[in-house]
Amino acid sequence: MARGRKRQFGGKHGKGHKKRRELISKEDAHHYKEFGEAHPSEENFSKGRQTVKVVEDEVEEDEQSDSESEEEEIDPYKKLLSTLAPSDINLNDNAIDSDDSEDSNGEEEADVPDNESVNDLNSDMSADEFDSLPAEEGEEDKDIVDLDKEEVASDEEEAENDRIDEESEQNSESGHEEDHDTDELPEDPFFKHLRSQLSEDMVSVLSSSPVISVKHNIKWPNLGSMVVYLPKFPKTANTLSTVKCALPEDNKVLVDSISLPKLVNVSEQEWSRLYIKGQLRTNLGSANPCGDIDGSNDKAVNFTGLQNELFSIINSYKDLYFPECHQNDSEEVRFVYVLHAVNHIVKTRNEIVKHNSRLEHKAEVPEEFRDQGLVRPKVLILVPFRDAALRIVKMIISILVPNKKDNVTNKKRFFEEYTGGELAMPKKNPKPEDYEITFAGNTDDCFKIGLAVTKKSLKLYTDFYSSDILIASPLGLRMLIGAEGEKDRDYDYLASLELLVMDGTDIFTMQNWDHVIHLANHLHLQPSSASISRSGTDFSRVRPWAVEGYTKHYRQTLVFAGTPLPGVSALFASKCKNYEGAVRVMNPVLTGSICQVVVQMPQVFHRIDAKTAVEAIDLRFKTFTNKILPQYKDKITKHVMIYVPQYFDYVRIRNYLKSEDASFVQICEYAKDGRVAQARDFFFHGKSHFLLYSERFHFFRRVRVKGIKHIIFYQPPTYPHFYSELCNFMQASYQRKNQQDSHVSVAILYSQQDVEQLAGIVGSDRAAKMITAVDRNVHMFVTGE
Repeated sequence: MARGRKRQFGGKHGKGHKKRRELISKEDAHHYKEFGEAHPSEENFSKGRQTVKVVEDEVEEDEQSDSESEEEEIDPYKKLLSTLAPSDINLNDNAIDSDDSEDSNGEEEADVPDNESVNDLNSDMSADEFDSLPAEEGEEDKDIVDLDKEEVASDEEEAENDRIDEESEQNSESGHEEDHDTDELPEDPFFKHLRSQLSEDMVSVLSSSPVISVKHNIKWPNLGSMVVYLPKFPKTANTLSTVKCALPEDNKVLVDSISLPKLVNVSEQEWSRLYIKGQLRTNLGSANPCGDIDGSNDKAVNFTGLQNELFSIINSYKDLYFPECHQNDSEEVRFVYVLHAVNHIVKTRNEIVKHNSRLEHKAEVPEEFRDQGLVRPKVLILVPFRDAALRIVKMIISILVPNKKDNVTNKKRFFEEYTGGELAMPKKNPKPEDYEITFAGNTDDCFKIGLAVTKKSLKLYTDFYSSDILIASPLGLRMLIGAEGEKDRDYDYLASLELLVMDGTDIFTMQNWDHVIHLANHLHLQPSSASISRSGTDFSRVRPWAVEGYTKHYRQTLVFAGTPLPGVSALFASKCKNYEGAVRVMNPVLTGSICQVVVQMPQVFHRIDAKTAVEAIDLRFKTFTNKILPQYKDKITKHVMIYVPQYFDYVRIRNYLKSEDASFVQICEYAKDGRVAQARDFFFHGKSHFLLYSERFHFFRRVRVKGIKHIIFYQPPTYPHFYSELCNFMQASYQRKNQQDSHVSVAILYSQQDVEQLAGIVGSDRAAKMITAVDRNVHMFVTGE
């Protein structure tokens, strides 16, 4: 440990020298190069090296270009620069640095394990530079003498690989790259999407609420029925610069453009149709947890049918709402969006690095070289638990840098913080299978981490403004964003997001949906000058639509949920206004969970005729207190459970029962274990008439409540299988010999806004009839033998 720390913080010789070289900023390097002075690091490593001379004509040309630029009229970029950045701030030239200049905070780097930190510092040292070290000084360093032969060999091999990669990168910049996919293909959806410029008429259409769209119904083998929403732009709108405008007569063409590609046998030609970077293709065979590896080529992998269709939509940069992401398909779906995110970041970085080399000797930045946003972070992935973040980072490593553990900084710290903490699943009376899958691994819901992607490495725990990918939970970001009036608020890193992924959205509703809404309201706001300088933004390289404030229309949003929810659908419709359009998976439910109820009993559905969701709140409570609850107050109808999905409704009913002096006990997610055990005991032995039961407690605890004979569903459950699960709890009471005890029943309240949850219980066809029935608003079903 002492040996590793000596190298990290600047040992006398060898690898300590290289760490000090990395600490020299780019501005200093540029200064020494421009004025012909010897670089300090060069003097330390090779004595007598000649200083770099600059041709005087280049200096005069730069001065002349500066004087001409002052006489020009102020353009929007300079105007924005004057409003956001103070004059004394020296902005960096690159939003994405090379491996030599990108480092985590010193506080974080101190936690890097010895081997990882040393190898990361040496990852960019060429073999020639390593050989040029003074032999006498190298022999005096005891740390280098103590290194094992294997470690020295691995360092030399890694340095040689970096040298080869540097040469290949230079070749690609000059147009001699052998891999054809590194060229800027005009048909690549990445370039089509980000290089298009919206007209004012198109922005006005996208800014309307809701966006006026043309709907198209399509059906694919695995995803099933889908609805494609394409914005209906006026015919007079100016066409996009690199892609056709979505005119009404062109909508059919755009729908055909996302047709299903055929990937039966993977070949270079078919992979090129997906525009995946070559450096990622070779890793997909081992990274895809569900794909089939091609026997003829171990490095090639076939997408599954579901992955093939999902990637076809996602790669077109359209928004996607997939509310049927079941637990068995979670890893399959996760690989698709992780691959898309990594591919997007790699393309972004390669484009910026390529433009950096071409702009080295140019005084002005051409229009086509504007390739950055106001801040650096481009991808945000929201997940509910740390275990999901762990799986995502593992998948990113397997796609980006597999079998190169030395190229992942802070890896040991990450695995220590994101593993462990598993819930102990009981062997006696086991939990349902879906519960064990949901709560497997670390279930902490407060975390956030930044990831920076470099040429050949992945950095964890980077500062948000120096990160490419952010992975967080809604609660973790909510604490960082803060509330209005707080001093330590920070949300400027959300200003230039180009990809937003929300995985496990149904679990977000169980945690706290207000966190997600609060986050959505702070996306793409104008960042402060301090945040822009912290991110190292070069205003001459900012994309035109980012300067104009249209970033939200270029952001792609991917929403995955286990069940359709009205709140998620409303957020997707109101906050996702991508000019490319959106795709929503909408498959009808054939039977519903009511077919899984084994207890023979009547189940009465009461419809609430409310036109809006706000009106349904008061009307539902009025129907419950005046019509439903009085039917269950008799002593003959004991053991009544009142199931409430929303916590605000739970508090309202609790206050009403207290005012009526009703005999009841309550169980919610905030109750302590002792109070829960006491409430269950009182309810089972009949000491309390009612049991007020919250849905969130059932989701997080999933206990078996005994003694239930009647259930009142104040609202349809969020998960359809909760309905059959709770109804089957009454099976023990139904099988008693006493006929009086065998009387069981279910009552449920629903409105037009609950049509998705109702369809999950009774099926889509029955739900449609129950919602639109004119002659009656009460429907009864009888299940069991």
